[in-house]
Amino acid sequence: MTESLAATDRIAELLIHIGRASRSEDARSELTAAQWTCLRFFSRANQSTRTPSAFADFQATTRGTASQIVKSMEQRGLIARKKSHTDGRSTRFDLTDAGWRALENDPLGVLIAALDELGVAQRKALLASLSQISSVLADRKGLRAFGTCSDCTHFSLTNDSGYCACMAAELTEADLGKLCASYTGG
Repeated sequence: MTESLAATDRIAELLIHIGRASRSEDARSELTAAQWTCLRFFSRANQSTRTPSAFADFQATTRGTASQIVKSMEQRGLIARKKSHTDGRSTRFDLTDAGWRALENDPLGVLIAALDELGVAQRKALLASLSQISSVLADRKGLRAFGTCSDCTHFSLTNDSGYCACMAAELTEADLGKLCASYTGG
């Protein structure tokens, strides 16, 4: 086995380990790792992406499993169902005040703090590398890629903020860092 192949294997193993360790359930937490992911997803997704089917794609799980997680979060009062303004058949989910308060105790905070110890250049390089890996993996596995509006090929900069050609909509500055299910990497 060559050194580069071994290094690639080590990186993959470390990514899995970091993911599992950072998602591990704290004995004090009433939420499972999947429920935490749900809460984070709905807090970071743009309005058109905050749907159970987009969450299923993001979680790489079935629609049924995702629906059960969403239902449990709604029953706990952490997310609330809202009718779509543009399509009366569609619903989206927003975090409730209780949901936002719960995120203040997100177990992912330990990983975020560890990442904060990296320099800005290291974080930028890591983000670029992980984004590329995520897009390649999604493409090879036939999964939907997720990314933020500002990194999407549909995005163009305007005077005030930006424009999404896919949604044919102006974007606010707050929208630029949101997850989008219509994301296409460049």
